[in-house]
Amino acid sequence: MNPFYNLLFLLFFTVFCWSCSSKDKPLEELIPMDQTSLEAGENLFQANCSSCHAFDKNGIGPQLGGITKEQSLEWMRSFIQNPTEMIEKGDERAKKVFDRYKTYMPSFNHLEEKELDNIIAYMHQHEAPPENLEAVMDSIGNPIPEKIPMSDLVVNLELISTIPASAEKKPVTRIAKMDYHPVTKDMYMLDLRGKMYLMEGAKSTLYLDMAKEMPEFINQPGLATGFGSFAFHPNFGDNGLFYTSHTEKPHTVPADFAFGDSIKSDMQWVVTEWTTNDPLQIPLNTSEHRELFRIDMASAIHGMQEITFNPLAKKGDKDYGLLYIGIGDGGSEGRGHAWISYGATQPWGAVYRIDPQGNNSSNGKYGIPGDNPFVGNDKDWMPEIYAHGFRNPHRITWTKGGEMLVSNIGQGQIESLYMLRAGDDYGWPVREGTFKLKPEDDSNMVFPLPENEASFGFTYPVAMYDHDEGNAISGGYEYTGTEVPGLNGKYLFGDITRGRLFYVNIADLEIGKQAPIYEWTVEYEGVSIPLEKLAGSRRVDLRFGKDASGEMYLFTKADGKVYKMASVKN
Repeated sequence: MNPFYNLLFLLFFTVFCWSCSSKDKPLEELIPMDQTSLEAGENLFQANCSSCHAFDKNGIGPQLGGITKEQSLEWMRSFIQNPTEMIEKGDERAKKVFDRYKTYMPSFNHLEEKELDNIIAYMHQHEAPPENLEAVMDSIGNPIPEKIPMSDLVVNLELISTIPASAEKKPVTRIAKMDYHPVTKDMYMLDLRGKMYLMEGAKSTLYLDMAKEMPEFINQPGLATGFGSFAFHPNFGDNGLFYTSHTEKPHTVPADFAFGDSIKSDMQWVVTEWTTNDPLQIPLNTSEHRELFRIDMASAIHGMQEITFNPLAKKGDKDYGLLYIGIGDGGSEGRGHAWISYGATQPWGAVYRIDPQGNNSSNGKYGIPGDNPFVGNDKDWMPEIYAHGFRNPHRITWTKGGEMLVSNIGQGQIESLYMLRAGDDYGWPVREGTFKLKPEDDSNMVFPLPENEASFGFTYPVAMYDHDEGNAISGGYEYTGTEVPGLNGKYLFGDITRGRLFYVNIADLEIGKQAPIYEWTVEYEGVSIPLEKLAGSRRVDLRFGKDASGEMYLFTKADGKVYKMASVKN
């Protein structure tokens, strides 16, 4: 989009989308605005809204400064409670927001009217920020104008399981990770709300109840909070070691990686090692567990959603038994602290590589591999870090050729797939994809790279797409099975929110280039069907899984259903 038209659009969006509604009375006369109400509103806003919205600049959603001066109380109540319903009913203002951000805001219909009014009262204290017209004029409106082509790949799905519901309303589950037991090869599924299951055909058996084991466990306000990930030690059959990540309230215990008093923390992520004397026991029979470390987060988003071991490493290999951990920026950019995740001196926005059975870390609870890239330096670099510069390294996987791939959920424009190299800088928060960011202005805007870009040494994606195509990359896997040969040579992934399905050819992945992305479709019971219809939800919440044989699966939070990729339509 031409920068001038981009500017006109933003001005139109500001004036029209948030245009005035007639009010019989000022808002101050309609809802309480005493100190108690404002404090309650601030707490509710921080818990439910601040991960996506700010008052001084746009974030995942639009900035909210000044909106209460321009919009009716009834409209704001209705939109917060059920934005999807308002969009689908054709509300003009709601639709303009959707067209700009291309994603559905979660509904907050669990909030009572008093709570809604407290939030609105708190929002009313914030004026609209001035527009930075110069930045808007210089930004790139449509960073990747080429559309992702539709391939002729059609995959037949086979329903294999429905995970027990953890809520009455959609999403009825928050299933997020699927992996296999290193001894039995059985498949396991994690629900962010706190439970992990053994999958036995259509039956699901509880393996670990995080809320029961960890009294301080929280899974609110949703988004990326809860029981984040799990990983069986590759030698689990002999040593019985098992690893998890989960969230707790801020200041539960002093964090190993903390902000100090200068930045407010909304929660903590915790990595735990569990030990069992019976690796085949169902449920997990733990003789003990110990905390490896905990880290403060500025908000409820971009936390620690991946812990994993290199499945290709064998005993005797230098990578065997080393735990990789993807840690996002914790929403620090949206909170006005973009720079706390910048560089190898900071613990946020990085992929860690640690030895969970070692003890040479600062807290003495895990080890630092001697060949990590930032070991033995005098620049205060963190030795845990393997690579850095990520907003949200959501999934980590390896190709059968040994390449390490990281899918990175982007901000306002670009979703990326990176090929990881030890010590590399992937750019966040000053780069997104192959574009420059200006976090001091608005990280939803991207800009051309400067002429001296090569001097900064950033590493760019091997594949990427923009928000015309989707909103949040769902990292996948290279297909390495035998049952569906039509998938050979492909890395299969998709978009979390819209449920679109993509692939790149492994042969096209090369640092310094962007591989072509292709779209593919699925059939279920002989009928071609988009995933949003199959899941029964506009927000699909798509994830992928892979079993010990290399066969692949996809599943959706909205309905808790798990499908196997059974064949390719000829």
